[in-house]
Amino acid sequence: MILIAALAMADGRLYEVAASLGTSPLRRFFTITLPGAKYGLISAALVVFTYTVNDFGVPKVIGGNFNVLAIDVYKLVIGQQDFNRGAVVGVLLLIPALAAFAIDYIIRGKLQAQLCARAVAFAPKKRPLYDGLMLLYCALVCLCLLAVLGMAVYTSFIKLWPYDLSPSLRHYYFGLLEGGILPSYFNSVRLALWVVVCGIALVFGGAYLSEKTRGMNGLRPVIRLLAVLPMGVPGLVLGLGYILFFNHPANPLNFMYHGMGILVASTVIHYYTSSHLTAVTALKAIDDEFEAVSASLKVPFYKTFFRVTVPVCLPAILDVGRYLFLNAMTTISAVVFLYSPDTTLASVAILNLEEAGEIGPAAAMATLIVLTSISACLLYALLTRMLLSRTQAWRRRA
Repeated sequence: MILIAALAMADGRLYEVAASLGTSPLRRFFTITLPGAKYGLISAALVVFTYTVNDFGVPKVIGGNFNVLAIDVYKLVIGQQDFNRGAVVGVLLLIPALAAFAIDYIIRGKLQAQLCARAVAFAPKKRPLYDGLMLLYCALVCLCLLAVLGMAVYTSFIKLWPYDLSPSLRHYYFGLLEGGILPSYFNSVRLALWVVVCGIALVFGGAYLSEKTRGMNGLRPVIRLLAVLPMGVPGLVLGLGYILFFNHPANPLNFMYHGMGILVASTVIHYYTSSHLTAVTALKAIDDEFEAVSASLKVPFYKTFFRVTVPVCLPAILDVGRYLFLNAMTTISAVVFLYSPDTTLASVAILNLEEAGEIGPAAAMATLIVLTSISACLLYALLTRMLLSRTQAWRRRA
């Protein structure tokens, strides 16, 4: 998403001028595309690295005896009730976030706007042979991903893997419906919808205030540090922090504990950094002259925000919404300590079923999540096509 937001703002005139001068496509890539996407590349690398270090779900299910720090936190807190040592490991996992902020702060000072009022969107020319090879490469990658998902779907429609491969719907009916686990799926859908609404407003609004407003220059580095910090906080540590904070009786926000509100808050904060970096990348690509001209004409900032900034950044906003929805449907580490009997989520149900050896019902619940995510992506594609045809007409050439 960060790279898409960075590449979508490329000025097509630079490519046209370079091509008219006889510059090779490879040189244009290294002299125009890569420098323009430099901030997005570094941000994406930091996000991938930090999320990999802090991952919990995949090592928990298929990691076997291969321990990672996030699993150690889970074992220390849940298995041994050793909150002190768990907190120490959590502090160690904050180091990548501090390193990410330092790198982000350094490159931010060197970044220049790529999109000005005279920019023209880049429209690559058709190259049948090259486009066909790239399509084949993407198809192979998609095939590998679909094979992994296909095994889970296949397992949900057979009686007992790998001993009885006859088709059956018993895992959906007896495992989910009769087992009383299906409400967990609807809780996840509700959570995802709330996370999208609250997350977009908080993420894009916060990014706009930190990047496009004036004043409080000394406070901006602190705000940026807080925005990057969730990327380095493991979901388990985040969940423990929410327990200790919201569970105190004297806390006026104690009413959120054991409700959907605390799940929404923790999920938005857990995935805030990547969404924030996507929004910042899109906003940094817009020249500050838009706000300067609006201020000189005495146009209120909110009119500029809704009439200029939001339409230009709409692709990034939609990407943030899709990202938050998909992650809210599958999140587990941040909410594994926060759910109540009335707010059990589908991902938590899968973890409990897997620990109990109920592989079939766990695969069935996973299949429901996958189908919901696919439906969300199709709806996203439809809304994107409809909305962008109205708000992004300036990107198309006559």
